[in-house]
Amino acid sequence: MNGMKMLTLLGLMVVGSGALASADEAPIVGGHTQLSGERKEQALTLLDTTLSQLATGDGPTYKAVNVTTVTSQVVAGTLYTYQVELDNGSDKKDCTVKIWTQPWLKENGTNIKIKCEGDEGELDRTW
Repeated sequence: MNGMKMLTLLGLMVVGSGALASADEAPIVGGHTQLSGERKEQALTLLDTTLSQLATGDGPTYKAVNVTTVTSQVVAGTLYTYQVELDNGSDKKDCTVKIWTQPWLKENGTNIKIKCEGDEGELDRTW
C-alpha cells in the first residue's frame, strides 16, 4: 500500500511540475499570467501602439514612462493589465491600464481603460 501512495505522490509531483513549466509558455484560460521575455515585449508594444491610437482620437496624450508589471488574461480575447507610470506632458501619474483586444472583430476590437491614482474617473475608449 505504501508503494501505491508513493507512486501516486510521484505522479502528482510530475504533473504539477509540468503545469508550472508550461505556465510561462501558454496562457491560462481565465487566469492571470505574469508576462516576461518576448510576451512582455509584445505587450509593451501593444501599450505604446494603443496609447498612440488614443492620442489620435479624442483621448489624452500619454507616454508610458515606467511599467512595473504586465499581466494577461484570456477572456473572449486577451485582457492585458499594466501597472505603469504615465506622462501626459505636464505631470506623471501611477496608473492601471487595461487593454482588451479581440483581433477578429473588424470594429470595436480594442478597448482601453485607464485609472490613475488621485483621479476620480476612469478613461474608457473602444475602437
